[in-house]
Amino acid sequence: MKRKLLGLLLGASLVLSLAGCGNDVIIDVISNENVEETTSTDAGDTQEAAADTDTTATATAEAEDIADTNPAGCKTIAKEDVKVGVLYIGSSADTSGYTYAHELGIQGMASNLGLSDDQIVRKDNINDGDEVAIKQALDECIEEGCNIIFTTSWGYMETTAAYAEEYPDIYFAHGTGYMSNGKNFTNYFGRIYQARYLSGLVAGLKTESNKIGYVSAMGSDNSECTGGIDAFAIGVNEVNPDATVYVAVTNSWFDPEGEQAASDALIAEGCDVLAQHVDTTAPQTTSEANGTWSIGYNSDMSKETPNATLTSVIWNWSAYYTSYVSSIIYATYDGSNYYGGMDESLIGLTEISSLCSEETSQIVTDATQKIMSGEFGVFDGVIETNTGETVGEEGSTLDDATITGGINWYYKNVQVIDW
Repeated sequence: MKRKLLGLLLGASLVLSLAGCGNDVIIDVISNENVEETTSTDAGDTQEAAADTDTTATATAEAEDIADTNPAGCKTIAKEDVKVGVLYIGSSADTSGYTYAHELGIQGMASNLGLSDDQIVRKDNINDGDEVAIKQALDECIEEGCNIIFTTSWGYMETTAAYAEEYPDIYFAHGTGYMSNGKNFTNYFGRIYQARYLSGLVAGLKTESNKIGYVSAMGSDNSECTGGIDAFAIGVNEVNPDATVYVAVTNSWFDPEGEQAASDALIAEGCDVLAQHVDTTAPQTTSEANGTWSIGYNSDMSKETPNATLTSVIWNWSAYYTSYVSSIIYATYDGSNYYGGMDESLIGLTEISSLCSEETSQIVTDATQKIMSGEFGVFDGVIETNTGETVGEEGSTLDDATITGGINWYYKNVQVIDW
């Protein structure tokens, strides 16, 4: 039997095209900036405009027949029956960083789709290296009736994969990673290297010591971190070939003490700009305390360190979360993985700080246009590594599979330090 539902679209003026999730539209009326001050208990009330748009669309849209199953062969879930679980490595109460960015995305999705707060179950501070804790959090989500579960950290991947096999009627999506089954288990991430490259331009133009630090969660065995470092280093080199990028690895996705120590070590090395692929604001606060500068990550970190943060590389996760849940509600989900970028408004840079030179904003704008037009892919042509070897080919760019899983080398201006 088919169910008659109204309002498949929340308003044509608010949709952006999005590849992935089997969904051909994305409704995203909430940005990081718009919901920065919300909490998990009031996200549904943050924008009256979203509700107004929903009402208007419902009144004007034609009725749609929604199939009981979708192209992936999974069951459709009515909006009123949706219950979303989400596992966080940090706390949903965080006010910056990785978990904060995902929480903004969950809030945005709930507001965009009109879900109530009791339709969202949050599991905070789940150590992604603790399998027992991960299983307990997933079990609790299932016991509380969650039929869509997002696991947001790398270390949750294998346990999530196992649960997806055990519970075929529940939708599981894992942030980062690479595992999926084409049915009820997918992975999602994005071309964050595009914004990393742009932030490298900013850092390269700002440094005075020609020593730029980068605090990384993982080493060269992890392509997610290494690809980001390399994209950043390519940007640095383009505007400042005399600069070196010094990398300090914490070997943890979330380690406040380690991130602080790594930041201190890079400052001691003489670095006057710090970038990061870690969760806390330690590189930012360390830079501000030392009178130097920094590049934020995940969310706009200028509010914590206005005298240090030059710009921040940010995620707009509500774009993805809205699309994913919508595709399940409206039977367009096809089990495909998601890998979006600047085109989908999934990632970007915050406004360039007045701490930067006047020319910086224009240089970043010009580079952004080249990326958006397809003229420039960041990992283009023959690329020299810091061992003197080369990767890539003239006239081509590295493909997504290589970028996400095959970058285990560092760009020519990168140096890893012992600390």
